[in-house]
Amino acid sequence: MELRQIQYFIEVAKREHVTEAALALHVAQSAVSRQIFNLESELGVDLFIREGRNVRLTPIGRSFLAYMQQAMQVIEKAKREIEEFLDPELGTIRIGFPSSLAAYTLPTVISAFRESHPQVKFQLRQGSYRSLIDAVAKGEIDLALLGPVPKHEKQIQGHILFLENIVALLPAHHPLAGQSSLQLSQLRDDSFVLFPEGFILRELVVNACRQFGFQPKVSFEGEDIDAIKGLVAAGLGVTLIPEITLVDSIPRATVKLPISEPTVTRTVGVIIPSDRELLPTEKRFYEFLKQFFTVLSGFEK
Repeated sequence: MELRQIQYFIEVAKREHVTEAALALHVAQSAVSRQIFNLESELGVDLFIREGRNVRLTPIGRSFLAYMQQAMQVIEKAKREIEEFLDPELGTIRIGFPSSLAAYTLPTVISAFRESHPQVKFQLRQGSYRSLIDAVAKGEIDLALLGPVPKHEKQIQGHILFLENIVALLPAHHPLAGQSSLQLSQLRDDSFVLFPEGFILRELVVNACRQFGFQPKVSFEGEDIDAIKGLVAAGLGVTLIPEITLVDSIPRATVKLPISEPTVTRTVGVIIPSDRELLPTEKRFYEFLKQFFTVLSGFEK
């Protein structure tokens, strides 16, 4: 079994089309077909079911794919570890982040880190709360910025970087828009714009409302912060969002108000795997993150 055969197999499995896989690999279609045929002959099983120009994995093919993806991750990590051992300043950091930390927090820390480590490269991956936790656990990425920081994940180690306020964002014409702050109970009869079911920020808002004995009425849903802010700006409802998402600007036709009762917050931090060591470049960035926010917190106090 050759490394090239494994690479071709994974690409075909991903695309379920030999021609598209060949284009992505920048090789001839015949070369891909030949290597897949040789691999199946060596293993003595059919990995694919042929359906005209398309293919799909057999049950044993799906099982084989899972193992080969793990094997390629190990090979890639070994190559990166050697490269970074020779020079940690030339390494690559694979980091994940949710949309709520995309506009300000992540760019700020990367920019600050690259001032002293200009040749380090970053591979960025945006995802939902659960998908980022799973990606770190599986080794698909090395670190992830996340809020709130998970507490009971066996394969994950979390470190809190700062505590963040959750604030209300209202349409400018809202009856409460002129207040300096509000109590959450004052939004009992409002329509809310929230993330869809399964998103951690939706859970945070719903749980806060339940403390005051009401279930928020959700009129619209958006899968990223900008969509939610836009719907509020259009007057379609109110929302509660992390204050950091409003650092650069408050959307037109909206008003940001702090919540006086109850105080709604979330922890924001970084997660790393608990069952494997970070590579040298990743360790530098991880330690930098902790120091950066410790210093920042000191200035704010």
